[in-house]
Amino acid sequence: MAIDVRGIAPLLAVFDMPTSIKFYREGLGFVSTDGKPAPQFDWVLLRLNGVELMLNTAHDEARRPLTPDPARIGAHQDVVIYFGCPDVDGPTPTCGDWG
Repeated sequence: MAIDVRGIAPLLAVFDMPTSIKFYREGLGFVSTDGKPAPQFDWVLLRLNGVELMLNTAHDEARRPLTPDPARIGAHQDVVIYFGCPDVDGPTPTCGDWG
């Protein structure tokens, strides 16, 4: 039995939230959904044409280094993918069901 996935929302940890917000809003047309004035947030949900994208700051403001860490970026430690499922408590396939 396959899991009923109906959506996907990546969470990207960003080094510079104001620059990232400007790119996704002005460059691509995403809109934020939380009502806070940009860029005064550490996390935001953006939407565009049924697509959802979450941004989170990679570092607390007081601990942010002067430049991004190339090792962190190279290892893709700044990306998480969330799947939207209507019944997360429903039956889950066993290892043999994954094919």
